[in-house]
Amino acid sequence: MLNIERALWYIELELGSHLDLGRIARHCNMSPFALARLFPLSTGWPVMRYIRARRLSQAALTLRRGAPDILQVALDAGYGSHEAFTRAFCDLFGFTPKQVREHEDEHLSLVEPLRMKERKLITLSEPRFETRSEFFIAGLGDRFTFDRNEGIVSLWQAFAPYIGRIPSQVNCWNYGLCCNPEEDGSFQYIAGTEVSSVDSLPPAFRYFKVPQQNYVVFRHQGHISTIHQTFFTIFNHWLPESEYELADAAEFEQYSSDFEPSRGKGYVDVWIPLARAQAS
Repeated sequence: MLNIERALWYIELELGSHLDLGRIARHCNMSPFALARLFPLSTGWPVMRYIRARRLSQAALTLRRGAPDILQVALDAGYGSHEAFTRAFCDLFGFTPKQVREHEDEHLSLVEPLRMKERKLITLSEPRFETRSEFFIAGLGDRFTFDRNEGIVSLWQAFAPYIGRIPSQVNCWNYGLCCNPEEDGSFQYIAGTEVSSVDSLPPAFRYFKVPQQNYVVFRHQGHISTIHQTFFTIFNHWLPESEYELADAAEFEQYSSDFEPSRGKGYVDVWIPLARAQAS
């Protein structure tokens, strides 16, 4: 059973109990960050949003059966008040709990238990294994979720004028760094470069100290717009078939100095942090 299939099964089994990203990740032998990234790649849903949608769908079925106490249904779904439950319920379904209980909902779309999306696996480049010493990445950053990350393109556009002009810049490579995950599945993304010092950075810049870490590195083949296929294949094929585990650490893309996708120039390396090898 693949990790996300195991996560989906566990979520259904434990839907009525307290679930958070850490608990699900531990059950699947993954880091919370890896689960937060892999789950939407595989299903189209962020983990915690999917859990909320499944609980609200079960609540809707309970209300359709005529449950007399909406507050109790709200509490059973994990909400502390009638108001919070109603707000979340309306956001998902477009109907109030009372309307559903009274069968006024004509087109209520429940979120059924998911199966993994059918995604095409691609042929990966030959991996290489590297241990990289601690270093700093600095640039422009913001928070995103793995299903809502369109703003990353704008971040790179805003960062472009700084390239080659950043104080203490170490080399000509640029980096797309995913770090600082939160329980809601969001993460910080920094479009930046390696620097030797963070003392004289532009005011708008953010930075992250990447600790020493073991990595597996794949060169992405194809246009940058298809890089999600590389990540999907690494997480759903290469890692489960390998002897390695993901580390709970930042991952990044490294862009060559001549990278220019509009002209088909340069390359992107995907750096995936590895923990210890799995016990045999």
